[in-house]
Amino acid sequence: MIRKLKNGSYRLYSSKKNPKTGHRRNLGTFTTRAAAEKHEREVQFFKRQG
Repeated sequence: MIRKLKNGSYRLYSSKKNPKTGHRRNLGTFTTRAAAEKHEREVQFFKRQG
């Protein structure tokens, strides 16, 4: 999940909430949405490895 922050950058959050905190994990902050989407694809790829 990508959200735009007040300062104009984009942050990638995990799709599931952390049960311990009730919040989503921060998976990185990026200056452009394209960079955030690229990293999201990389995260999905490595989730399927193994």
